[in-house]
Amino acid sequence: MSQSTLRRANLDDPASYGAADPGDMLSRVRELPEQCENAWASITSMDLRLSGGDYRNLVVLGMGGSAIGGDLARTLVAGECSIPMLVNRDYDVPAFVDQHTLAIASSYSGNTEETLAALECARAKGASIVTLATGGKLAERARELDLPWVPIKYESQPRAALGHSLILLIGVLCQAGLVSDKSRDVAEAVEVMQNLQAELAPELAVARNAAKKLAVELQGRLPVVYGAGYLSQVARRVKGQFNENSKNWSFYEILPELNHNAVLGYQYPAELTERVVVILLRSQLNHPRTARRFDVTQEVLERQGVRCRSVESRGESPLAAMLSVIHFCDHVSYYLALLNGVDPTTVDAISYLKRRLAEMG
Repeated sequence: MSQSTLRRANLDDPASYGAADPGDMLSRVRELPEQCENAWASITSMDLRLSGGDYRNLVVLGMGGSAIGGDLARTLVAGECSIPMLVNRDYDVPAFVDQHTLAIASSYSGNTEETLAALECARAKGASIVTLATGGKLAERARELDLPWVPIKYESQPRAALGHSLILLIGVLCQAGLVSDKSRDVAEAVEVMQNLQAELAPELAVARNAAKKLAVELQGRLPVVYGAGYLSQVARRVKGQFNENSKNWSFYEILPELNHNAVLGYQYPAELTERVVVILLRSQLNHPRTARRFDVTQEVLERQGVRCRSVESRGESPLAAMLSVIHFCDHVSYYLALLNGVDPTTVDAISYLKRRLAEMG
């Protein structure tokens, strides 16, 4: 079905969602708590033979929806993991990769060409390798080389399997002895998201649903997402969801860095002022000075006539804070897709790019 032929749904009428959402992305969005629960149960039942390794650096090999789990995990464990961690989005791997590297190749389909190429580079350099995939060539290669394979047991678009790509990765880090057990944090995050769902349900009218309200405000506008600390890469995820689910232009930036450059760019072009909405991802876990920077940044934006909207994290653990904001904003991107009259599941432009690259050899 062509995206241009979809009828815009009435957000106050869930019965109209089906025609606008033939791939049932709504169910995928709503299943995130269950995904996390199932993924944790799966990874904690496995023995990946990783304990006792002399790991001195960690590299996640991935692209797109499969790589974002690495970005989130990296920010989550930065204050605990004693070795450097990098998310590698390319065909090659950095020169530092060697026999003391733990390389985690993550590809939902198992057929991502950049990830497969990077895996061979890391293997040639002697890295210890773990694979995450539903199957495909990556799983085949793991079986050929007797590498640990963590199966992703969930059918969806890669971005909609975040509960698996993130939680399975955290479990790998736990098994490698690089971070402490996260069972309590996963349980809290699941409970926080389940409680949040009642406030975001499709049955709730726009007037009572904060995610729908924000989607209405974003229609016809450019969302720019600001994050910091544990939510810095959440901002990246939110930006990507607006792109892929809503088929909407979007960008993200990170505090405090943006205070040293972006704030000078609010003046021009002046005609963008009415078309931009800055979404501030806030958390009580942020550094106190960062919290103040959010306040002052909002002042600067509003003085230029740019509207700002805040999304507050929930929960006590960093994982709950991250996933609560992701779950809220996933709903926003879904409702915005319905308002834009596009299928939130399909990725036609990405499919075109892959097809053209395959034709070029």
